[in-house]
Amino acid sequence: MASHIIDFLTLGNNFSTPEMREVWSETNRLRKHVEIEVALAKAEGELGVIPAEAAAKIATKADPSQFDLDTIAEGIARLKHSFMATINTLQNQCGEAGEFVHYGPTTQDIVDTGTVLQLKEAFAIVERDAKLVAQELKIQAKKYQYAAMVGRTHGMQALPTTFGFKLAVWLDEFIRHLTRLQEIKQRVLVGNISGAICTYASFGEKGPEVEQRTLDLLGLNTPNIGWQSARDRFSEYASVIALISGTLGKIGNELYNLMRTEINEVEEPFSAGKIGSTTMPHKRNPAMLEGLASLTSPLFKSVALIHESMRVEHERDAMSWRAEWIALPEINLYIAAQLSIALNVLRGMKVNQQQMLKNLELQGGLLLSEKVMFELGNRLGKQTAHHLVYECSMQAFEQQRPFLDVLSENTELVKHLDKAELASWLKAENYLGAAPQKVDVVIDFAEKSGLLV
Repeated sequence: MASHIIDFLTLGNNFSTPEMREVWSETNRLRKHVEIEVALAKAEGELGVIPAEAAAKIATKADPSQFDLDTIAEGIARLKHSFMATINTLQNQCGEAGEFVHYGPTTQDIVDTGTVLQLKEAFAIVERDAKLVAQELKIQAKKYQYAAMVGRTHGMQALPTTFGFKLAVWLDEFIRHLTRLQEIKQRVLVGNISGAICTYASFGEKGPEVEQRTLDLLGLNTPNIGWQSARDRFSEYASVIALISGTLGKIGNELYNLMRTEINEVEEPFSAGKIGSTTMPHKRNPAMLEGLASLTSPLFKSVALIHESMRVEHERDAMSWRAEWIALPEINLYIAAQLSIALNVLRGMKVNQQQMLKNLELQGGLLLSEKVMFELGNRLGKQTAHHLVYECSMQAFEQQRPFLDVLSENTELVKHLDKAELASWLKAENYLGAAPQKVDVVIDFAEKSGLLV
């Protein structure tokens, strides 16, 4: 029975995806360990470290699908060792050739390299889905390039912008994330087959060759030197995943706020029969957006645990190592869910452009106070204009009157302009700056990067 919410049949898909759960499943972990032992035997057979016949038999006989996990678990409990029971099972499966199973490496060689093989599969999923999210952000940014809306600072209305501009900011972040993933891949996907303290002593003089050949067979890069005590690769990967999660959490939180009843500018995808509340039938809650935003915090905590694993004692210890067994799967499981949710939200969200236009008028023209100030500044000086417009702004706010009316009644201002000119300055669509043009800049950069699908 599942005891972690990731594995709950009822709720698990809110916290991960079936695809990513399979990558970090116990059965896949076991498959990777056997895959490494087979590659090691092949490499050693080719290099004459073990008999070629034994290597061929190990490659033929090794079959993790026939392993009984319950029996292995019992062996682990009895032997008080996390890997010996697996070796014994594999040895028995290979008959006489089993004497040459696990010839030279230490447990951490197999477990670390197995983790990297799992990480290689997870990396491909993350990279694929991050590209899909970026592609959808590009589509939506172009679609809403000129969709005027309120821009907010400190939670309050600030100036007009466009929804496309907001989406383009997120797209630009994702292009950087994709670049980071591309840059770290060769550094992260590196195996390690170097013996008890990474000196290759147990392999004899052919140790480095055994490692390189084994890792070549596994499709992994070869390290310059053994890294059992150097865990920075996992930390670097975790750091990039944290950045991606941070962006996704921000997107979820932003759309959550824009979906508020009082703002009502976007709505997450809604399907017939979707229930918002067991007691309030009218509710259409931002369940997907809450899920998207909520996963960043636990992911950050798991990333911190990965960073803690860099503190290794001497040449190796299990205190730091075991923390990775907890945290590395978790960050991949959570990020997979976030990417999946984000993609579904972006593809199906409803954008309420009419409400965006209404919200632009919510303050009766005050949103354009900056425009008025700079136009007046050209005639009166910026600081003088700021003083005058500030007084009018506060008066309009306190009295809840249209900004245009208050400006038109100011005796100092009417000396320099008429009401019609003032009214032209208070049109939000005329004060978008370079927002629409910047959308094209970001999209052009994204397309030229070669990173999008």
